Amino acid sequence: MYKNLAAALVAACCFAPAFAQPAASTTAAPPAAGAPLKIGYLYVTPITHAGWTQQHEQARREVQDAFGARVQTTGVEDVPESADAERVLRDLIRQGNKLIFTTSFGYGKSVLKVAHEFPQVKFECLTCVQGAANVATTNARYYEGRYLAGIAAGRMSRTHVAGYVAGFPIPEVLQGINAFTLGMRSVDPRAEVKVVWLNEWFDPAREREAALTLINQGADVLAFHTGSTAVMAAAEERGKLAVAYHSDMRQVAPNAQLLAVTHHWGDYEKRRVQAVLDGSWQPASLWGGVKEGMVRVGDFGPGVPPAVQQEVLARQKDIAAGSLKPFAGPLVDNQGQQRLPAGQSLNDAQIQQMNWLVQGVQGKLQ
Repeated sequence: MYKNLAAALVAACCFAPAFAQPAASTTAAPPAAGAPLKIGYLYVTPITHAGWTQQHEQARREVQDAFGARVQTTGVEDVPESADAERVLRDLIRQGNKLIFTTSFGYGKSVLKVAHEFPQVKFECLTCVQGAANVATTNARYYEGRYLAGIAAGRMSRTHVAGYVAGFPIPEVLQGINAFTLGMRSVDPRAEVKVVWLNEWFDPAREREAALTLINQGADVLAFHTGSTAVMAAAEERGKLAVAYHSDMRQVAPNAQLLAVTHHWGDYEKRRVQAVLDGSWQPASLWGGVKEGMVRVGDFGPGVPPAVQQEVLARQKDIAAGSLKPFAGPLVDNQGQQRLPAGQSLNDAQIQQMNWLVQGVQGKLQ
């Protein structure tokens, strides 16, 4: 996730290609015998009962439970993507943390700077794109879950209009909007997706306001790429459907939840912790999705017919098997320009640099 749009756009144009293997490599020395491996976590928002940061907090708990007394984990929430991040990183290092997970792209520059100063510390920069000798990067193919959610939305919408509350117009968000729209139109060619940009990740009041605006414009299904549960709550209040993101949000919207696109970091993090413990850690890069278990759809709401659930889950298996690619041609943007001919699929580099909206999206980049 990004907090600062300018930084995000600079990163998109100027950083090394996303998830490229760093040129340098190093192997971690295991912690001293008998001493627990201290592991720090940086969270970009407060820890709430659901959402982006909650999924990362869940992963931290999974790590602690899996390794017990062999590790000691510490999470620091609501850390701005600014010089404050450097301060918190240095504090964690002074406290003896030898492995640090950061959970937002906006921490990338701070991580690289501090990592250079403390080469003995290993960093896992989640959602970042540039690694180093002691910095590994990983991210998830969220767009795969978005495509599946779009199929469900297309089957369930009665107005043929979905609304999308979005943080910033960066590639990760554009991938999600486009994949959702393509999934929706794969079962309902008349479907349209209306977008409201917030230029903010976590602002429950504005998220709710945007959701209500989209409902008033005819959307009977909502999706979002922001950090709170406000869109889900608005849909529940107005008797509409909504796609939960990051976490299962049926606690907030028991009737409104269409399904949830959930993110799962625990298995990855446990593998990386084990690598530090046994001295095999290296700064690898990973872009995992449905196949790797990092993105999943499910947690269907009570109003979703079994046939729709079965269809979505079948397509999820197709994505895992590689027989369904969300960004397969022909692809046309919402300005009428062909972006990809029939018979081809966007490659990873094209997906990672996405800067356009697909046909069917009512909106523009801001």
